Amino acid sequence: MADVIYDVIIIGCGVSGFAAAIYSARFKLNTLIVGKVSGGTINNAKEVENYPGFKSISGIDLGDRIRDHATSYDITLKETEVISVEKNKGGFTVRTKKEDFSGRCLIFATGTAHRKLKIPGEERFHGNGVHACALCDGITYKGRTVAIIGGSDSAAREALILSEHARKVYIIYRGNDIRAEPINKKRVEDNQKIEIIRNTNITEIMGKGRVVESVMLDKEYKGSKVIALDGVFVNIGHVPLTSLTHSLGVKLNEKKEIMTDTEGKTNVAGVFAAGDCTGFFWKQAITGVAQGCTAAYSAYNFLKR
Repeated sequence: MADVIYDVIIIGCGVSGFAAAIYSARFKLNTLIVGKVSGGTINNAKEVENYPGFKSISGIDLGDRIRDHATSYDITLKETEVISVEKNKGGFTVRTKKEDFSGRCLIFATGTAHRKLKIPGEERFHGNGVHACALCDGITYKGRTVAIIGGSDSAAREALILSEHARKVYIIYRGNDIRAEPINKKRVEDNQKIEIIRNTNITEIMGKGRVVESVMLDKEYKGSKVIALDGVFVNIGHVPLTSLTHSLGVKLNEKKEIMTDTEGKTNVAGVFAAGDCTGFFWKQAITGVAQGCTAAYSAYNFLKR
């Protein structure tokens, strides 16, 4: 184990984690931020139009700017996967595959992972016809037919991205009406390439070899339960990445999200949390950044006491 004992170890390299790092550094705390992928889910956003100060900016650019701001301070960044967290006499031990780190307090900003359909064919075609990111993989479907599974604002935005490449885009949603922000809902409705299939689930993804050819629906659409498709993009929400907290006894809600108070404190002394991994009801980049700043301030006060 390294001899350095950090004041704060931030687990997670998304915008919430880097915002926490900025404030932690400004409080003159010896700060480590560690995580597998910089940027987090904001990397999947083609355009962010609701982050104050930017009328429009790509998710990758926004994440890079926040990261660059954080790393301009005297912090340590380790881009590696955390495999476990433990209590020790002086605070906490954070273990990765390559090395271990010690810290006096922790901030979890671990974010979320894409929720899966858990239907036949999903795993078989994963990465070869089944995807979670239109910005990442949509360009490979130029002139082809694809479907977005889901009805959130995120799903609507993914459909709009896909429509720039695909010949036809279906939105297949279990509800009666998509739940997109009004501006994005109108964009979807005005887009001639996009067609919404309502009150419907897909029950199987089918194809030959590793090539997707169609999906099975739970009810007929235009006389058939089968729709020919070249690709399926799953956008049915996210699962909080909170398994690292189990060994510490951090309380989670029924959705397995970290429970915090308004100051970012958990039930465990010296452990704080911010961003999409928490139970905060509105998951946006701006709210995650604010939570990161708050958690860093709470960590500072904890250490000062």
